Amino acid sequence: MRKSRFSDEQMVKILREADRTSVAEVAKKHGVSEQTLYVWRKRFGGMATDEVKRLKALESENARLKKLLAERDLEVEVMKEIAAKKW
Repeated sequence: MRKSRFSDEQMVKILREADRTSVAEVAKKHGVSEQTLYVWRKRFGGMATDEVKRLKALESENARLKKLLAERDLEVEVMKEIAAKKW
């Protein structure tokens, strides 16, 4: 996935600006398409900037935990294979 030019917090600020004025004006001002603003609105909805930061922290923690679980499952499988061998 391509890295965005804007951080999540910047996207929310731009969306709040689009709520106050026209979407077309905001899109032109920030150099993005109107469709991009609608995609951001779908993703961030009514979130505030601090909620986006919290969401980002939770997503990174979730990714870390998934990685730990996958490593643990792999270790369990290896131990089962070793235990299944006849000596």
